[in-house]
Amino acid sequence: MKLDLPPDCEFHEDIRLFIHRPRGLLNDKVLERLVSILGDLEATSKEPFDRFTDTLEADAVDLNFRPILKVSLFRRLTYEGRPEVKSAMLATDSTIIQYAELHKLMTEGSPIEFQIFQDRRKAAEWLGVPLERLEDRKATERVRS
Repeated sequence: MKLDLPPDCEFHEDIRLFIHRPRGLLNDKVLERLVSILGDLEATSKEPFDRFTDTLEADAVDLNFRPILKVSLFRRLTYEGRPEVKSAMLATDSTIIQYAELHKLMTEGSPIEFQIFQDRRKAAEWLGVPLERLEDRKATERVRS
């Protein structure tokens, strides 16, 4: 499957993993775009896939509870009746963690099992994927430059 994804998104078909790495400002427009991308992927993919969101490069948050509730309820309703998937978020920012905890609460009982991690290795173990696949090669290249 050939995907035309924005630079902050990756899809690893071999391990059935979608990765989102928001950079800069994390706001409701980013969330809306992400929901649209996930919807398109789910519509075209024959098999379920797990998700990983790496928020370590998001350096500002402009959100409130309303878009989080909207996205969480939308994802819960649109994914109902589908195979179970795992969704891991790597976050160290307390505001992002707070919103992620709300999302986790709102998706409990749905086929989307959501967990928040502060350690990339633990997220990889939970997802059952090699740690290297969760590492941000672009961030590593920026540090080396």
